[in-house]
Amino acid sequence: MKKRPVVVVTRRLPDAIETRLRELFDTRLNLEDKALTREALVEAVKTADVLVPTVTDEIDAGIIAEAGPNLKLIANFGNGIDHVDVATAHARGITVTNTPGVLTEDTADMTMALIMAVARRIPEGAQVIPAGEWAGWSPTWMLGRRITGKRLGIVGMGRIGQALARRAKAFGLQIHYHNRRHVPPRIEAELEATYWESLDQMLARMDIVSVNCPHTPATYHLLSARRLKLMKPTAIIVNTARGEIIDEAALTRLLESGAIAGAGLDVFEEEPAVNPRLVKLAKQNKVVLLPHMGSATYEGRIDMGEKVIVNIKAFIDGHKTPDRVLPSML
Repeated sequence: MKKRPVVVVTRRLPDAIETRLRELFDTRLNLEDKALTREALVEAVKTADVLVPTVTDEIDAGIIAEAGPNLKLIANFGNGIDHVDVATAHARGITVTNTPGVLTEDTADMTMALIMAVARRIPEGAQVIPAGEWAGWSPTWMLGRRITGKRLGIVGMGRIGQALARRAKAFGLQIHYHNRRHVPPRIEAELEATYWESLDQMLARMDIVSVNCPHTPATYHLLSARRLKLMKPTAIIVNTARGEIIDEAALTRLLESGAIAGAGLDVFEEEPAVNPRLVKLAKQNKVVLLPHMGSATYEGRIDMGEKVIVNIKAFIDGHKTPDRVLPSML
C-alpha cells in the first residue's frame, strides 16, 4: 500500500474539509486552533510532505530553511500569499499554491457593507436603541452621507475590485480606479469606469477610496502619509485587503484631526494587535473596525478548503497544480 503523504494543517478548518483531508491523507490537525509558534512551524516543515498554512503563519526564509527533505508543497489556505516567502520556497524546489477566486464575492460584499456603514453611521445607530438613548425621530439627528452620485476610487482592479465596482455601480456610485494597467475595454465599458494612471490625482478627487490590491513589496504603504493627505476632508477610506498597504499611523493622525472624514477597516498592520488610537476613534464613532471578516462566510471557507484539496491531490498525483504561485507573479 502506497504511503499517504503527511499533511500538516496549521489552523482549524471547516469540519467537512478536515474530514476529507483525513480521508485522503495522513493529516495532522490543529484542534486547539491557536496560531502556531515559530518553533511549532519549524517542527511542521521538518515533518510534513505538505504544509497547509493560513494568513496567521509567517512562512519566511528562516522557516523554509528548516524544511525537511520531504516538504514539497505549501498549499496555502487563502488567496493572499504575502506571509509566504515564495521566492525562497521556489529556490528550494517547494511548490506554493493558493486559493484564488473563491472569496471574491464575499470580500466585495464586506467592502460595500463598510462603505455603507461608515457613510450612513450604521454601527453608531445600531447602538442607540439597546443603550436606551433614542428619544424619537428628529430631522437633524444621526445624519450621514448619501453615497449615490459620489465618486468611488478603487485601488486595485482585480477580481475583488471589479466585483466591488459592480455592486457600487448598482448603488449609483461613479467608478474610478487605479491599477497597474487598464482592465479590458469590455469590462471598463460595462462598469463605466474611469482609469487613473496617477494614484495621486485619483485620490485627490474621490469621495470614497477602497483598497483592493494585494500586499507586495511594491504596495507596502502605497497609501503613504503624503498620499493620504491628498484626500478630501469629506472623504472616507475602506480597506479589506491588507493593513500594510496603508500607513496606519498616518491615517490615524488624519482621522484624529478631521483631515479625513472616516474609515472602515477590516485589516490592520500588526493584526491581531490594533493601534489603541484607532480603537479610541472607534469608540468615538469616527471609524468602523472589523476583525478581518472580509471572507468569513461558511460557503467561502468550504470553497477555499476544496481548492486546497484539489491542489494537494493534483500535486501528489503528479499533475500540474491549478493554483500555483510563482515569484514572477508577485
